[in-house]
Amino acid sequence: MINVSIEELIPHRNRMKLIDKIIEADDEKAITEATVTGKWPLFEENYVNSIIIIELVAQTASVCIGYKELKKTNEKLGGRGWLVGIKNASFNLDKIPLNTKIITCSKHHFNFENYTQILGTATIGSDLIGEVNLQVLRSESGSVLGD
Repeated sequence: MINVSIEELIPHRNRMKLIDKIIEADDEKAITEATVTGKWPLFEENYVNSIIIIELVAQTASVCIGYKELKKTNEKLGGRGWLVGIKNASFNLDKIPLNTKIITCSKHHFNFENYTQILGTATIGSDLIGEVNLQVLRSESGSVLGD
């Protein structure tokens, strides 16, 4: 685990902040841990819809990018937004039960100028529960993805 608070790296707060712990982060990838709670978006009864994996991959990618920026400038990323598209996503289950621990890994797959493609996986134990391919576009000013 790295010695940086999650709040320094991602803009999410309250019920939209899904990540509980940063396991690993460097310039190309991040690995995070999250536990499903009743406060999460898409939560109903005793489970959350698996589509939440897309947000977990995006927040984990934000950890990687925020960590890179923090190392480079010693300032947090701040609320800079991204334009994010989902190139593809696949889920191996429909519902994730309450209190389930999810490990998410996001890796930079391709960078070109202000465009980055991010590949992410989510697992429960040794079981792959989802894969997501995100396309991220940032304005040229303040771009940190391909730096």
